[in-house]
Amino acid sequence: MTVLGIDFGGSGIKGALVDEKTGEMIAERFRLETPDGAKPEDVAHVIRQVAEHFEWEGRIGVGLPAVVLHGVVHTAANIDPSWIGMNSEELFSQITGCPTFVVNDADAAGVAEMTYGVGRDQSKGMVLFLTLGTGIGSAIFMDGKLVPNTELGHLEVNGKDAERRASDATRKRKNLSWVDWASRLQEVLAHLEALLWPDLIILGGGVSKESENFLQFIKLRAPVIPAKLLNQAGIIGAAIYAAQQEK
Repeated sequence: MTVLGIDFGGSGIKGALVDEKTGEMIAERFRLETPDGAKPEDVAHVIRQVAEHFEWEGRIGVGLPAVVLHGVVHTAANIDPSWIGMNSEELFSQITGCPTFVVNDADAAGVAEMTYGVGRDQSKGMVLFLTLGTGIGSAIFMDGKLVPNTELGHLEVNGKDAERRASDATRKRKNLSWVDWASRLQEVLAHLEALLWPDLIILGGGVSKESENFLQFIKLRAPVIPAKLLNQAGIIGAAIYAAQQEK
């Protein structure tokens, strides 16, 4: 099955056609700017533009930065509060004219990484997947199965949300050196490790491609490795999620 996967980010809404069996993009990724304010209907119309770019009429999977239960958005830490209570699947399906399925964006990226990336051989035990970007997204897999909608980036570490301490956005905003940022990331990861005792930690998001600058400073019991799929993971995972849903 081919599915249109879409990753809704803070600065851009990106999409590509994905082959479910191989996890490969079969068309070049297309990106549009996230509309100012990122209100639900405005985002829906941009998603429609992405679908129109591919002349797409089939299933669409969307990764959205929020807790999503049965299509309904329940949190809005990094998006407009008007999303809360919105049935995003109904909205996107109506605006695009395509059956659309919505999943937490970090869960989508984690699913992609566990299916086609560095986690694909980790079928036993617990894997903790984190995306380091505007915030810190999280996905937990137990024996290869997703535990959906974890929000570990909002755990309190040293009096602040973990993502306010150690997201990639914080690193850039505060102009932290790699060593100083790694020290903050170490605090967050050590806290999560003490709570969850994962067998493996995978770090995703755009900063994972620069892992040689900071992973050497991270010292934990569990192995910590960079993700393989990088910024493609959200698109691929959203597509996989949509392909797996019942009609």
